[in-house]
Amino acid sequence: MAGSQIERALSLLESLTGDPRGLPMQSLADQLHIPKSAAHRMLAELVRLGYVRQNPDNSRYQLSTKLVALGFRYLANSGADIVQPILDRLARDTSELVRLGVVEDDHLTWIAKSQGARSGLRYDPDMGRDAPLFYTASGHAWLAALSDAQALALVEAQGIAAAEEFGPNAPRSNVELLERLRLARERGYAWVVESSAVGMSALAAVICHPLSGQVIGVLSVAGPTARLPEARMHELAPLLLEAAREIASAGPASEMFG
Repeated sequence: MAGSQIERALSLLESLTGDPRGLPMQSLADQLHIPKSAAHRMLAELVRLGYVRQNPDNSRYQLSTKLVALGFRYLANSGADIVQPILDRLARDTSELVRLGVVEDDHLTWIAKSQGARSGLRYDPDMGRDAPLFYTASGHAWLAALSDAQALALVEAQGIAAAEEFGPNAPRSNVELLERLRLARERGYAWVVESSAVGMSALAAVICHPLSGQVIGVLSVAGPTARLPEARMHELAPLLLEAAREIASAGPASEMFG
């Protein structure tokens, strides 16, 4: 294959979009008509940069979700985000803040939002920061999709903020956290009341890749506990779950998720 190293690297990424299960190095080298050694060097660099990962079970190379996060940030800033109408509708139907987070390695980063509250207290934090896993609904939703061991390992890797930085109902131990995750698995979504902050509630559900079933994001609804008591959150859960399924199954959006 002729072309620069950049062209080859981009062609390699394009090849990986064709199969969510990943491809072996030899197949990629054959598709690009380059030596296996050259493919190995490019893949190693793309893994180092976080755009590609190697499946430890079968050694196949797969796209990470880093490109997804970049794509969503670009589309959100350009005003052309195809997911935004779904977020806007959910925000309108719930009258609260809706946030979309993207899973990347051991991080869950909020990258898009829609504010549904038109009056009263408005909860509206900045985007682009990682969701704390130990005490947020978004964190619990993602952790509940993992095994208990994987969930605790992620929490330990991220660390837990000082107690004064979160709400009075946050988990106080790993045992309490695992019980929250058990309840989230039973319901299909997570919810917290005054866990991330005093006077705030939230519920969240994962977004799964339509083909692989891999968790690629989390959708949440958050607002003042006065408007979002626990009973109200359970009433809104079907709207949240339907929006999460819609985002996952939207044609162009699913292609962006790789």
